[in-house]
Amino acid sequence: MDAHHEQVARRRAALAVAPPRRYFAYSTILDRAAFDEWRGQHGYQDFALPPGQLAEAPDVDLVYDFPSRWWGGRVAGLVDRPGARVYGLVFTIAGRDWPILEHKEGAVTGMSVERPIRVRVDGRDEEAFAFTTAPARARIDGPVSARFVEALVLGSAVAGLPGEYVARLRAGAR
Repeated sequence: MDAHHEQVARRRAALAVAPPRRYFAYSTILDRAAFDEWRGQHGYQDFALPPGQLAEAPDVDLVYDFPSRWWGGRVAGLVDRPGARVYGLVFTIAGRDWPILEHKEGAVTGMSVERPIRVRVDGRDEEAFAFTTAPARARIDGPVSARFVEALVLGSAVAGLPGEYVARLRAGAR
């Protein structure tokens, strides 16, 4: 466990009766094995991602704009871009469990911010929330993390995202 576990535990208690929220996951959290390892390392064995639904976020794209020491290069956030699209999974998360996602996605440390996002699920437009790079932390200098891209590609393939999208991820960060 790390120092943020207590902070998350307090927020979970405060949100015990909060309504569920829709979460659009587009990054390395899609690799369930890696996420389960992270859960164990951070003391969240009582939480598991529920089944997700394939979703498309229109008019947004990935931008490798967060330099991460842990990943050894820049990792992806989201940018508004008409005509582009990002695929991921949408999960319904109990309100009390949202702080776990804030921890995993880096909002607890100020690396990321939460943003509303329009997604298409089964042909219907819905609103969900995603995490993206905090504007004050965005940088485009330095290399894209090859290790991050490998994890992104693996998680996207394992999650069943469209093959052409996975291929685009593989090719686009080179």
